[in-house]
Amino acid sequence: MNEPVSTSITNALSPPAEHSPDTGGRVGVLLVNLGTPDATDYWSMRRYLGEFLSDPRVIEENRIKWWLILNLIILSVRPRRKGRDYDKIWNRELNESPLKTITRSQAEKLAARLPVFRQAIAVDWAMRYGNPSIASRIDALVAIGCTRILLVPLYPQYSAATTATVCNKAFEALARLRFQPALRVVPPYYADPVYIDALAGSLNAALARLPFEPEIILASFHGVPKDYVAKGDPYQSHCGETTRLLRARLGLGEDRLMLTFQSRFGTAEWLQPYTDATVKALAQRGVRNLAVITPGFAADCLETLEEIAGENAEIFRHNGGENFAAIPCLNDGDPGMRVLSHIVTRELQGWI
Repeated sequence: MNEPVSTSITNALSPPAEHSPDTGGRVGVLLVNLGTPDATDYWSMRRYLGEFLSDPRVIEENRIKWWLILNLIILSVRPRRKGRDYDKIWNRELNESPLKTITRSQAEKLAARLPVFRQAIAVDWAMRYGNPSIASRIDALVAIGCTRILLVPLYPQYSAATTATVCNKAFEALARLRFQPALRVVPPYYADPVYIDALAGSLNAALARLPFEPEIILASFHGVPKDYVAKGDPYQSHCGETTRLLRARLGLGEDRLMLTFQSRFGTAEWLQPYTDATVKALAQRGVRNLAVITPGFAADCLETLEEIAGENAEIFRHNGGENFAAIPCLNDGDPGMRVLSHIVTRELQGWI
């Protein structure tokens, strides 16, 4: 895949003479989010969806059967529909998706928060699917003298379909190298007190700005097929623990802060309760004021800006609801950056 020139902050860095492999080298910190198309047109969307949906960590189907379904059916229809969805949220000023804009900013702000380590650390960012790729940014970090890399999958809750596939791609990139940097992977931080406090503080601040008081708040996480959990994926328990801790931190019961799962795909049964079905049922039950927080997303993206703030808001109002609020993700705001700097600083212990 041809990649555009990255606007990564590491482009401006050159390897200082004193940091060579013989003296320990520099440390690279690589933030990785899920991915983004390069544009919203059919072919850009097809390339992106093709890469994403071809990943056996994401779709655990018979590979021959899935190849036929994907290439003969899904990639003929879905790119146009998802392109229209992306077009609704596209950052037209920079001609890129909001996820790319926010992830770049997170990397830049994280670098600024580590000034004491500035000469020893290079912070960069990548996407698992699309550009800039993990391989290209690992190559860039190695080129400026990084002999150790801290990989930061931006997923608080672990799933094989998210964190594990980031690791797979990083290992694949390292397999090409003669001199491989040492690699650490940030563990899931679903129960980290700094993360829970950031969610609670961000939610309280957002609620204080609303012109209404929500009767119920949904904590909506990206779903996975139920079968993945049955095979041993800890994702559901991680989401449950994040929600339990957030309830305790906010002093809310299960009837006020409800756990749901969104973004299901295909015909298999996914983790329930489903967000869209819950939103509809609550409106039909008489709930008039609803807010949704998405704790599993480190940055706002299609699933939060279009699916929650757009589709689910419409479902709620169509079924009798009145006031709907999609609470922003932690993004690159101060609470979110406190989480990232806390986790990165902790995991760099012994290296810096």
